[in-house]
Amino acid sequence: MQRFDPIESMARAHHEFGEHGGVNMSVEASTTFTVLKAETMPEIFHGQRGPEQGCYLYGRHFNPTVYVLGRQLAALEGTEAAYATASGMSAIAAAALQLVRHGDHVVVSDAIYGGTFALFHDYLPVRTGLSVSFVDMTDHAAVEAAITPKTRFVYVETFSNPTLKVADIPTLADIAHRHGAKLLVDNTFCPLVVSPAQLGADVVLHSLTKFVSGASDVIAGAVCASREFIMSLMDVTQGGLMLLGPTMDPFVAAKLSLRLPHLGLRMVEHGRRAKFFAEKLHARGEPVIYPGLASHPQHHVLERLANPGFGAGGVFALDLRTKARADRFMELLQNQDRFGLIAVSLGYFETLLSCSASSTSSELPVADQERAGISPGLVRVSIGYTGNVEQRWEQFAAALDGLGDAGDASP
Repeated sequence: MQRFDPIESMARAHHEFGEHGGVNMSVEASTTFTVLKAETMPEIFHGQRGPEQGCYLYGRHFNPTVYVLGRQLAALEGTEAAYATASGMSAIAAAALQLVRHGDHVVVSDAIYGGTFALFHDYLPVRTGLSVSFVDMTDHAAVEAAITPKTRFVYVETFSNPTLKVADIPTLADIAHRHGAKLLVDNTFCPLVVSPAQLGADVVLHSLTKFVSGASDVIAGAVCASREFIMSLMDVTQGGLMLLGPTMDPFVAAKLSLRLPHLGLRMVEHGRRAKFFAEKLHARGEPVIYPGLASHPQHHVLERLANPGFGAGGVFALDLRTKARADRFMELLQNQDRFGLIAVSLGYFETLLSCSASSTSSELPVADQERAGISPGLVRVSIGYTGNVEQRWEQFAAALDGLGDAGDASP
């Protein structure tokens, strides 16, 4: 079987003309759309006509510009269809809700983004009666043992946030499918690096805010899946996206569409720099976590799953043991060296630094943080690509040297 090429697939899907012949697609700003014959309206409402037949109903349902971005994202992940949403969390929530009913059960990774953890640990169980088992996704026996007859899906991040465990997607897909469940994969950390749908995932989710955007200027998400699933999300009486309404603005869609052609170039450079820093840190004996290092516990898994040529992602983590040391390190880099910004999120062209336990993983209780391997001093580094990489490394190393034993006694 011919290996999936995400760049070639995306290039073919991106070949869109504007309505007046422009080299970029036009932005459709209308919220509602006319029909030439009145009989077309009920056909759209009943799902008999839609964008594939050139029929649009209302901007919350389908917008032409957002629809084209969805086609491009589907090509990126190699799925039949995709839908772009107003945020990554809205994509996750809508996809999850579409697959479950009151009293159902799901199996979720115990090492995930704090907002996703809160959704499954706190929000959905209280409001929907959903039962959730949190499991180490690298322990495949534990994943299988957690599945019950009511399990509707297994949820995992390709690279766990912030601990960077690598999910063995084919194995997890096989486990889920043998029990009649779906596999949902958040691929935010590694677009192009890994193609989960090609490895057995049923639904691929993104926070487009991160690497796909690359500029930290828009909030956006995506659901990539079969056409049947995407259309179920847009059903006028039962569709999670249609009824909850996390609609992407068409101007945001147009922005993101123009960034997709150079996503590959950006991911390669993010990955090159992340590996450079990780190897330097490893050589110093620092407790660095990066899937591209041979010392990483799932390095062999990533080697088997990764698309060639895109590296191992643009994020690494450094365990500085205590919050005080982590804070001091980040402040030295930002305020003294002007290298990096103390800010959440990732995938920006500048380096973003955050202490996960007290920021993006703070929704996890301390016991759950410990179980997931998130120490109080774990610094997540989303490496940027501005500046000379050697000079950037010298700044990074100097900040580490400047720490000494500062803050060692702090919890």
